[in-house]
Amino acid sequence: MISADRPVVILGAGINGAALARELVLNGVSVVLVDTADLAYGTTAYSSRLIHGGLRYLEYGEFSLVRESLAERNRLLRLAPQFVRPLQLAIPVGKRTGGWLPSIRRFLGAPAAAAERGLWLVRAGLTFYDLYARESLLPRHATVRVGAAGSVPVDPQRYRWLCTYWDAQIPYPERFVAALVEDARALADERGVEFAVYTYHRARLVRDHAEICRLGDPSGEAVRTVRPAAIVNATGAWLDLTLEQLGIITRPLIGGTKGSHFLTFYRPLAEALGGQGLYAEAPDGRPVFLLPWERGTLVGTTDIPFTGDPADAVVTDAELDYLVGVVRQLFPQLDLTRNDVHLHYAGVRPLPQTGGAPASITRRHWMEEHAGGGVPMYSIVGGKLTTCRSLAEQSATTILRRMGRLPTANSRQRPIPGGASYPGDETELQAAWARLAGRFQWPPDSIRSIWTLCGSRTETVLESLDERGGPFLADTLLPKSFVRWLIRNEWVATLDDLVERRLMLLYDPNVSRATLDELGELLVASNKLDAAGADRAVSATCRRLREHFGKQL
Repeated sequence: MISADRPVVILGAGINGAALARELVLNGVSVVLVDTADLAYGTTAYSSRLIHGGLRYLEYGEFSLVRESLAERNRLLRLAPQFVRPLQLAIPVGKRTGGWLPSIRRFLGAPAAAAERGLWLVRAGLTFYDLYARESLLPRHATVRVGAAGSVPVDPQRYRWLCTYWDAQIPYPERFVAALVEDARALADERGVEFAVYTYHRARLVRDHAEICRLGDPSGEAVRTVRPAAIVNATGAWLDLTLEQLGIITRPLIGGTKGSHFLTFYRPLAEALGGQGLYAEAPDGRPVFLLPWERGTLVGTTDIPFTGDPADAVVTDAELDYLVGVVRQLFPQLDLTRNDVHLHYAGVRPLPQTGGAPASITRRHWMEEHAGGGVPMYSIVGGKLTTCRSLAEQSATTILRRMGRLPTANSRQRPIPGGASYPGDETELQAAWARLAGRFQWPPDSIRSIWTLCGSRTETVLESLDERGGPFLADTLLPKSFVRWLIRNEWVATLDDLVERRLMLLYDPNVSRATLDELGELLVASNKLDAAGADRAVSATCRRLREHFGKQL
């Protein structure tokens, strides 16, 4: 039996690690969260940013996963409206029949060649999808002719119908993770238990203790030694590498695949989508999404087997050509080229090691227990953004039972910070922004920028700033006082943390070298950087933006 008076050490501060930490603290369990990088550094930041039921999982017989995913999608729309928003998607279809035999083969677990799905097959799948989402407030699926008023103008020579349905989008899962960790901290204070976060640290196992060491410390000395109740490996695509570093001998658990995306601000494409998303098939049968993104469009993804360190995954020229080609197939009237790509990113999905074709690998999650160590050890295998909460609830239940306890609470009705008392519609939202703008002496667009990051917590955050109506960060609408608050309160350690995962400036087309210089100055003033290292940090971030993301300032 696991001791109930010792903390659980969670390795990995991505979506699953953060959600599990929150669920355990909610049940009165102390947690130490450790990551070798930042919050949401890995797969979470490189996903397609969808909260969805998994329409294509039906074809593989994953009915229970679809049911769970749709239930969680509906729950997140209620509990995290600041991050998760409804999204209408359209599936272009070119013929009335087709695709039945390959679909039946996939359902039976047999290999199947790519084949264009016909209207009847797509509508059958969407009918089942609606049935599984019976408690949803989102509209049911519909079918319109290509060229109908309000429909997405895909190529009428190739497509005849658009089958529309609804799922949801999470533009900034990085902010969602930060909110989960913030909620865990608040819960720990309420329940009188410990919650500690160690980013840019590594844990090593020494008999029945975990030693937490700062990365880059030449002494290698532990900054803290913990005798944990259990260790949970939630490092996702790094799961096998983490087990190897801990000295845990097991079969390979992860067979990750690389998914690449690009973001474009090519206006004719955004105007063609009109706020809708497209779920289309590439010539090889691979599903590709075109998703609205503020003034731009996010396009992805590929599905390529990947070995090596997931941190090294980058988009290749061939993948960009592939994705641009899909867009041109859908919209031959548009002249999108590689030159219109603003940035790109690639992540490695933490899929189970099965040896099957990437598309057929299950997206289910489970906890793998490792026997024979000095500390109870678990690994979380699989998972996706949509089911992070249910994964956390199931995993916490397993750990609590090993402690000889039953769960006393769950997060099924608990809003994500920033989601409580959320405005009911766009009119109320605009009114809230206007009221806060008047109160805090900043323009409504500035309030909107902060609200995008904080949701309904914005007023509370603004009340705690060290000045009102002060200067803005260069080439942004963000007040410097807000940036200072965020550095103090959200576990910021590096300039990249701010740019990529807190302020979300990575996706801002207006961010400049001047923006980074001022962020460096704010980090120096907050004792996160020394003055001599600020220029080096800015140069390193510029290089990372250029080489890792293809983003030019």
